[in-house]
Order: sequence, then structure tokens, then C-alpha cells
Amino acid sequence: MMRLRRPSWFALTLTLVGVVLFVRLGIWQLNRADEKETLLRRFAAAAQAPLQDFADVVGHAAPDRYPHVRVHGRFLPREYLLDDQIVGGQVGVRVYAPFAPAAGDTLLLVNLGFLPRQGAQQRLPDLPPLPAGETTLTGLYAPPPSAGLKLGGNALPREPRWPKLTIYIDLDAIGADLGRRLYPRVLLLDKDPASPYVRLWTPDFMPPARHRGYALQWFSFAIAAVVIFLVLHRRRDNDEASR
Repeated sequence: MMRLRRPSWFALTLTLVGVVLFVRLGIWQLNRADEKETLLRRFAAAAQAPLQDFADVVGHAAPDRYPHVRVHGRFLPREYLLDDQIVGGQVGVRVYAPFAPAAGDTLLLVNLGFLPRQGAQQRLPDLPPLPAGETTLTGLYAPPPSAGLKLGGNALPREPRWPKLTIYIDLDAIGADLGRRLYPRVLLLDKDPASPYVRLWTPDFMPPARHRGYALQWFSFAIAAVVIFLVLHRRRDNDEASR
């Protein structure tokens, strides 16, 4: 049986605080994983939910809900390409276009889907023409992708040509570039077998598996803190001999 030397109050307190903190952080990460699982189920169910009129849900969508909406209006002849996207192992762009609903002056940014870069030189893809005139769209009204670190500021006004290439979606910057207000969410279009766009939608957040991985790390730190405490305070043979 391992015998321990009497620890100092500082060492004991530091170890206890560390263990409690690491365990609480691990539990918090597990709870976050459960929350993300719930959001994923809601997201998957939303695509099968009955359609609602966009005007009835805009401004009332809860942060953790993804209404399946129908909206009537017309596209503006402008496109933004979100670069460095990977779908199915291919590198390409996600194409966004502003849409003017029939009611109101605020624009809705529409995610048309993914197109891979072309050829050995990874050229930008040729974009299919936007629908002309009035049209009806259906899709999920969802938060935009996280912008992350906005390096270089808003470069859209300096882009001389359309479509404009960007490394993040900033609705305020796009609104300023267009000189129009935008709704705070984007429309993820429903799948269309006839469309060249790839539309594989997932919520833009850390997946549950990564939260569980972080939880395992925190629990490992708690175990390591206990092991280090025991090793440092283990009574050695020379301690016994000196008594």
C-alpha cells in the first residue's frame, strides 16, 4: 500500500481546485455536445417541415430554429463567392446572391450552393445564370456562416468585377457594398436535382464529436493532476530510513 507524505495546504488546495475545475469543464463540454446533437436533429427535421411564408417568420425565428420558408421576389444580378470551401473532397466556392423579396426593401442573401474549382489550375467555376424576373424560392432560413477572424477588413468595395470573391460572409459588409439592408440570416436553398449546385447543408458550429474530444481532454487533465499529486507526495524508502 502506497504511503503518502503530509502535503502542504497549498499543494492540496491547488490539486483540489484543479481537479474540480477540469471535471466541471469536461461536464460542460459533454453538455454542449448534447445541445449540438439536439440542434443537428432540429436542422435535419427542418428540411422536411411544412413550408411557411417568409414574411410570417422573419423577425420571429429563434436562434436555435431553422424555419423552412417560401419567399417570392427577384434576384439582383450580383454574386459573392465564398472561397476555400471543401465539399466531398473537392475545393471550390459557395455562391451567394442577393434576393429582393416582393414585400419590403430589405434584401435576403441566398446561398445557392457549392461549385468546385475547375481544371488543374483550379480556376473559378463558370456560374449558371441567375433566374430572370419574378421567382419563388424555398429553403431554410438559417444563420450565416461564422466569419471568424476578419483579416484585411472589408475588401468588397475594392473588388472591381463581379462576381466578388471573399474569404468570409459578413452581412453588414455585403449590405454596405450593395447599398441596401440585409436580413440577419441567409436562405439555404432546397436541393434541386436539375441544379449544378451541390447543396449539403449542416449547421455552422463545432460538431458534437469535437466537444466530446475536449471533454475527454479535461477529464484526462483531472486524472493527471491526481497522479502528479500522488507521485510528488509518495513516501520514499529513504524517508522511512531517516525517521
